Amino acid sequence: MNSNMPATPPAFIAVDRAADDLRRGLPVIVRGEKALLIVATERASRAVLALLQSAAAKEPYLLLTANRSDALKIHGRGRSVVPVRLPASLKIEDLQAIADPTRDLANPLKGPFETIPRAERESETAALKLCRIAKLLPAALVCEVSDEDSINALCEIHGLLSVSPAAVLTYEKENAGALEEIARAQVPLEGAENTTLISYRPVSGGPEHMAIVIGEPGGEKSALVRIHSECFTGDLLASLKCDCGKQLKGAIAAMAAEQGGIVLYLAHEGRGVGLAGKLKAYALQDQGFDTVDANLKLGFDVDERDFQPAAEILRRLGHKTVRLLTNNPEKVAALERFGIKVAQRLPHVFPATKHNAGYLATKKARSGHLL
Repeated sequence: MNSNMPATPPAFIAVDRAADDLRRGLPVIVRGEKALLIVATERASRAVLALLQSAAAKEPYLLLTANRSDALKIHGRGRSVVPVRLPASLKIEDLQAIADPTRDLANPLKGPFETIPRAERESETAALKLCRIAKLLPAALVCEVSDEDSINALCEIHGLLSVSPAAVLTYEKENAGALEEIARAQVPLEGAENTTLISYRPVSGGPEHMAIVIGEPGGEKSALVRIHSECFTGDLLASLKCDCGKQLKGAIAAMAAEQGGIVLYLAHEGRGVGLAGKLKAYALQDQGFDTVDANLKLGFDVDERDFQPAAEILRRLGHKTVRLLTNNPEKVAALERFGIKVAQRLPHVFPATKHNAGYLATKKARSGHLL
């Protein structure tokens, strides 16, 4: 346990608490040049919409990512965040269907939509980032709050939380550099009995990352390392849709054979979109979309993961140069970007099955994986 960690910055607490409120369906205030009252669209209710309408200086509107607006044929004019006027006839269920492409087949007639023609705002970018931090679909119902008195009234009367755009937009970077070791214990694994598990928690209180330290990593050679994003379906349920379970077990076996290695088990379910987001992507894949297009239709980026925590944990463990088990060049580039030298990339390939052949082909063709 590191007793010299600084006190938790209030901004971290505010962002985590605001993300939790969005998951509960509660509105949150994002301050900025134009303060915004926001609610995640997939968690919106009639009561919340009424609150937005009563508090608004102008009519509420919808915020979408460029990826989701492209899927809906809304012209975002090159913006990464697209503000869309709300047609008066739309119901809450219609709004939720706009945000969630898994409802497209049941709700095929959407629009026409009209975008709001103005420059991007930092507060709007932060609003959708906060939805991502909450592991919700990146779409928000939004209204402008006219003045400081209105903001204070919303906070005092309704108990709403407020955050600054800067705190939201720097959340991941600041979090990754402020991990606290929470616990470590010897946990013998099948085929790797000399194993220590170490958990690291961001000072914000977010989900923990895990280091699985097998034997004595390093020695005469650089430590053998695998960056592995948690995969509930593959690692625990042995899903055949991906190769994650095989990669995890294969990495542990390779490290046991070398009598040393580190698996960095990161809280990045579904390439960073969360378990619910991943299941929505799976539902879209059942409709014929590949894994890349499924994420884009959901409004996410192709890959939402941040590998900075991996570099920070390696530094904490005393490893500045590693040999990396991966087929993903971005993991190599990310470690190098964050100050960890990759002395060697080692392929980590397992035979395809009839269930994951398309998934692996997409990773090779569209995500640049070396398969």
